[in-house]
Amino acid sequence: MKLNVAVTLRITPKDIDTDLSSIENELSKIAENYGRLHKSEIKPIAFGLSCVEAILLLDDSRGGTDEIEAELKKLDSVSQVDIIDVNRL
Repeated sequence: MKLNVAVTLRITPKDIDTDLSSIENELSKIAENYGRLHKSEIKPIAFGLSCVEAILLLDDSRGGTDEIEAELKKLDSVSQVDIIDVNRL
Protein backbone atom coordinates (compact mmCIF):
# COMPACT_ATOMS: atom_id res chain seq x y z
CA MET A 1 0.00 0.00 0.00
CA LYS A 2 1.40 3.36 -1.05
CA LEU A 3 0.76 5.98 1.62
CA ASN A 4 0.64 9.24 -0.29
CA VAL A 5 -1.95 11.41 1.48
CA ALA A 6 -1.85 12.96 4.96
CA VAL A 7 -5.26 13.68 6.47
CA THR A 8 -5.66 15.68 9.66
CA LEU A 9 -8.90 15.15 11.51
CA ARG A 10 -10.51 16.30 14.73
CA ILE A 11 -12.68 13.91 16.73
CA THR A 12 -14.95 15.56 19.28
CA PRO A 13 -16.37 13.41 22.10
CA LYS A 14 -20.00 13.48 23.25
CA ASP A 15 -19.12 14.85 26.69
CA ILE A 16 -16.22 16.00 28.86
CA ASP A 17 -16.03 12.70 30.76
CA THR A 18 -15.28 10.62 27.66
CA ASP A 19 -12.05 8.61 27.78
CA LEU A 20 -10.16 10.10 24.83
CA SER A 21 -7.45 7.44 24.93
CA SER A 22 -10.10 4.84 24.06
CA ILE A 23 -11.05 6.94 21.02
CA GLU A 24 -7.37 7.06 20.03
CA ASN A 25 -7.17 3.25 20.32
CA GLU A 26 -10.27 2.78 18.16
CA LEU A 27 -8.92 5.26 15.62
CA SER A 28 -5.69 3.30 15.39
CA LYS A 29 -7.62 0.09 14.69
CA ILE A 30 -9.80 1.76 12.05
CA ALA A 31 -6.80 3.41 10.38
CA GLU A 32 -5.08 0.03 9.84
CA ASN A 33 -7.71 -0.80 7.20
CA TYR A 34 -6.95 2.31 5.15
CA GLY A 35 -3.33 3.22 5.92
CA ARG A 36 -1.88 4.06 9.31
CA LEU A 37 -2.17 6.45 12.19
CA HIS A 38 0.87 8.71 12.04
CA LYS A 39 0.24 10.89 15.09
CA SER A 40 -2.52 11.72 17.53
CA GLU A 41 -2.81 14.06 20.46
CA ILE A 42 -5.44 15.27 22.86
CA LYS A 43 -6.11 19.01 22.61
CA PRO A 44 -8.30 21.24 24.76
CA ILE A 45 -11.22 22.96 23.02
CA ALA A 46 -13.12 24.95 25.69
CA PHE A 47 -14.92 24.65 29.03
CA GLY A 48 -13.14 21.41 29.97
CA LEU A 49 -13.90 19.70 26.65
CA SER A 50 -10.98 18.22 24.72
CA CYS A 51 -10.72 16.50 21.35
CA VAL A 52 -8.47 14.03 19.59
CA GLU A 53 -6.53 15.57 16.72
CA ALA A 54 -4.85 13.00 14.49
CA ILE A 55 -2.87 12.65 11.29
CA LEU A 56 -3.57 9.59 9.15
CA LEU A 57 -1.37 8.49 6.27
CA LEU A 58 -3.57 7.00 3.56
CA ASP A 59 -3.43 5.53 0.06
CA ASP A 60 -5.45 7.83 -2.22
CA SER A 61 -6.24 5.00 -4.64
CA ARG A 62 -8.47 3.48 -1.92
CA GLY A 63 -10.80 6.49 -1.91
CA GLY A 64 -11.54 9.38 0.41
CA THR A 65 -12.17 9.65 4.10
CA ASP A 66 -15.94 9.01 4.07
CA GLU A 67 -15.61 5.41 5.28
CA ILE A 68 -13.23 6.38 8.10
CA GLU A 69 -15.54 9.17 9.22
CA ALA A 70 -18.56 6.83 9.15
CA GLU A 71 -16.77 4.21 11.27
CA LEU A 72 -15.71 6.81 13.83
CA LYS A 73 -19.22 8.28 14.04
CA LYS A 74 -20.56 4.80 14.89
CA LEU A 75 -18.65 4.92 18.18
CA ASP A 76 -20.92 5.80 21.13
CA SER A 77 -18.36 8.21 22.55
CA VAL A 78 -17.92 10.30 19.36
CA SER A 79 -20.03 13.37 18.71
CA GLN A 80 -18.37 14.81 15.63
CA VAL A 81 -15.57 14.11 13.14
CA ASP A 82 -14.09 16.97 11.12
CA ILE A 83 -11.48 16.85 8.37
CA ILE A 84 -9.13 19.74 9.06
CA ASP A 85 -6.56 19.28 6.31
CA VAL A 86 -5.66 17.00 3.40
CA ASN A 87 -2.21 17.04 1.75
CA ARG A 88 -0.45 14.91 -0.82
CA LEU A 89 2.94 13.58 0.25
